[in-house]
Amino acid sequence: MAHSLKTRNRYATDFLVALQQGIQGAQATRERMALDLSAALAETAALIEKACGGGSKVLFVGNGGSAGICSHMAIDFWKNGGLEALAFNDGSLLTCLGNDFGFDQVFARPVQCYGKAGDVLVAISSSGRSPDILNAVAAAREKQCQVLTFSGFDSANPLRTLGDYNFYVASHTYGIVETTHQALIHAILDASMLARGLMTAVEGVK
Repeated sequence: MAHSLKTRNRYATDFLVALQQGIQGAQATRERMALDLSAALAETAALIEKACGGGSKVLFVGNGGSAGICSHMAIDFWKNGGLEALAFNDGSLLTCLGNDFGFDQVFARPVQCYGKAGDVLVAISSSGRSPDILNAVAAAREKQCQVLTFSGFDSANPLRTLGDYNFYVASHTYGIVETTHQALIHAILDASMLARGLMTAVEGVK
């Protein structure tokens, strides 16, 4: 039992160290050019503000744990940030479209219906290879939407090159990639809220 607790303690410590490294080492690119991460987050916040200020909205797509991030952040964007946002995660929608058109179309079809020129698609995939996410990006481009991508695992994953801004986490551990994605998207929202006076400061910063 003592050995088991020691092993768990070491893993928990290693995970927290890896998470810190994942956040600090996250990479941002635009048109395949490397960007300073903080600058990219700030520019992305401004892009979303401008889009929503002009009557556009933010659309979130992701599978599994990434779908949870989509639901969470879509709510935070409109409830806390006053930015129109939605996630396509309704169970009936997913099973209907998956059954009728194939699972690789479960996000492309809603994007084709609800996406408008100037909207912002936030596409989240730990692997960066999920066909339904890649198809959603293609549909968004057809609708003249702007695209933000969040990926991990292989640095050569296809999603990483498809966005106006691309955020990549250099890890093959789901917990590290997903938690870092959520932290980055929270940073984008909080940067926007701070700029618009909806927050006064980030607590805990010394």
